[in-house]
Amino acid sequence: MEQYKVSLATLIKGLSLESVYLPEGEKGDPEKIFITSTEINRPALQLADFYDCFDPKRIQILGREEASYVAKMCPEKRAIVFDRLFATSVPVVFLAHKIEVFPEIVAAAKKYQVPVYESDDTTSELSYALISALNVHLAQRITMHGVLIEVYGEGILMIGDSGVGKSETAMELLKRGHRLIADDAVEIKRVSNKTLVGSAPEMIKYLIELRGIGLVDVRRIFGMGAVKETEKIDLVVQLEPWSADKQYERLGLDNNYYDILGLKKPTVTIPIRPGRNLAIIIEVAAMNNRQRRMGYNAAEELNKRLMQNMGLSLD
Repeated sequence: MEQYKVSLATLIKGLSLESVYLPEGEKGDPEKIFITSTEINRPALQLADFYDCFDPKRIQILGREEASYVAKMCPEKRAIVFDRLFATSVPVVFLAHKIEVFPEIVAAAKKYQVPVYESDDTTSELSYALISALNVHLAQRITMHGVLIEVYGEGILMIGDSGVGKSETAMELLKRGHRLIADDAVEIKRVSNKTLVGSAPEMIKYLIELRGIGLVDVRRIFGMGAVKETEKIDLVVQLEPWSADKQYERLGLDNNYYDILGLKKPTVTIPIRPGRNLAIIIEVAAMNNRQRRMGYNAAEELNKRLMQNMGLSLD
């Protein structure tokens, strides 16, 4: 599995952090310091000299509890504690709540060339923001051929062979007030064990290719309200030419799923033939998918009615 990394500069940009100590040279350049672990650590146990399960690749966060603990130590003991922590070559140390910057922290940071930053945020707020950022920047990812569009708040990923009509359908949906995330190539990240988030490669962001016309800048033609940077993937719609030899879903009793990066997302297959309004069909598919997620399935409701009409038990 490919390992991803993110620069410290990217992380601190949106976290409102101020530098306490930065080493000289490359070791103090946030653009050249890279984080590879999605996990963070509050080194409470390490301050008590327990390092059996310690991972030095994690960002370290010191909060009020840690500060209160070491404040009761004599300066000599604090120096030993922080020297041991910084000697493990942790990538960076964040101080939450703008806790007291003990001289021993700065001394250890200088000795082992480890950057230190402080934040006004509480430990929980800083940890949440940091974990969210790390999950996005270091997530497993894949690029798929397709179109990602937001329809009634649902992230719809349309896939199918080239030329099947994905971009034309997306354009019709845009005219009906929905929003484009990506056309042709969709970068998908697994940001949690339940969530996939899609976005457009920077090179083709906001652009749609229409055969016979060429590239269309959606943002300039339809306005900023017609585009969106990212969107979670709620439903995968597979478009394919109509085949008379294939049996298509009529009731929707069966739940079908499409696997992306190990996560299974609901999927429907929509056959294409002249006269079908794909935009309306996809709008209905989006609303139906949301309804199912909220616990209502029209096919199951029909089945219950049939069973009751025949006097059969539902158990």
